[in-house]
Amino acid sequence: MDRHEVYHTDPEILGGSPVFTGIRVPVQTLLDYLEGGETLGDFLAGFPTVHREQTVSFLELAKDALLATP
Repeated sequence: MDRHEVYHTDPEILGGSPVFTGIRVPVQTLLDYLEGGETLGDFLAGFPTVHREQTVSFLELAKDALLATP
């Protein structure tokens, strides 16, 4: 998925915090769940408007950015 299909930022939505596209769930919430030991399934159960494909694509984009060669 293209980044814009996964998440976006808009100063008018949650002060510009990155949110999943089409909904107002911050991507930080996913990271907080994972950091707290919760599973992706737990997150998706808590936020049913977020699509699994979006979360997996977000994690892949984050991994790619982290491992990108400078």
